[in-house]
Parts: sequence; C-alpha cells; structure tokens
Amino acid sequence: MHVEMQPVGHVEGGRTEWFEDAWDGVEAVIRLDADRFAPTVTQGLADFSHLEVVFLFDRIEEHEINLEPRPARGNPAWPPIGVFAHRGPFRPNRIGVSRCRLLGVDGLAIRVSDLDALAGTPVLDVKPYLREFAPRHEVAQPEWADDLMRAYYG
Repeated sequence: MHVEMQPVGHVEGGRTEWFEDAWDGVEAVIRLDADRFAPTVTQGLADFSHLEVVFLFDRIEEHEINLEPRPARGNPAWPPIGVFAHRGPFRPNRIGVSRCRLLGVDGLAIRVSDLDALAGTPVLDVKPYLREFAPRHEVAQPEWADDLMRAYYG
C-alpha cells in the first residue's frame, strides 16, 4: 500500500531551530492552505481550548532514522528502547503529534502556544482536543520518561 499526503498548512513563527526542551509559551500560527481551503474549515474551532496537531518532521533525512534500540536523547543513564517507545523525530514515517493550546482563530490562521514544531513545518492535520479522549485509566510511564519531560514544557 502506498500512502500519499499533502500538508493542510504550515507552521509560521515560533522556533526556527530545533532543541528539545522549554516549549512552554512558544507561540506560532498554523497557516492553512488557502488554495485548498475556504475559511469556513475552521468554523467552530475557536470554541476549544486545545488542539492535537499532526505534522511531518521534515528536517529529518531518511538516513537519520535509526530503528535500533537506543536510550532516549542518547542518555546512557536511561535504558535502550525501541523506536516506537520514543516520541522524537527519528521515526520511520517522521510523523509528529503534539497537543497545544489554542489561542485564537482568524480564518485560516490558527494561533497556538506550546506546539513543539518548528517554523515551516508541514502540518498534516489539526483536530480539536476533547477531554473524553484523555486516558480513562491511570497513565504509567517509566522513571526515565519523567526525567526527560521535566524541562520539556518548563
């Protein structure tokens, strides 16, 4: 099966260089493609407080993808884990998913905060976040993940 996608838009503003932590308060605009969409595609979106954004890690080259188990961020204090236990950009299809705050909507311009994607990043989809999609049961994660995330939004 061959899957082909066309971005629905791109990230404008926010960070231009990749580093892994301190995404809290980083503001950007998701600019939807005016050649494909009328402003009505965002009708009702402003009623939500958060979004789920699916995007492409477009700055990662095929040869940079590593499927071998490795510690997160190369930290030797953490255990080696497989690619599907990582959330980073070095993934087989280079797809990223982020939950972010919705600050406002103006036609095809969606203002957000805390989106961990760089300026120019192709956006594949935008969905409103509904609290009912949060896990219904207790969330568990290893201690190394707690360490890794401590400064991610801080």
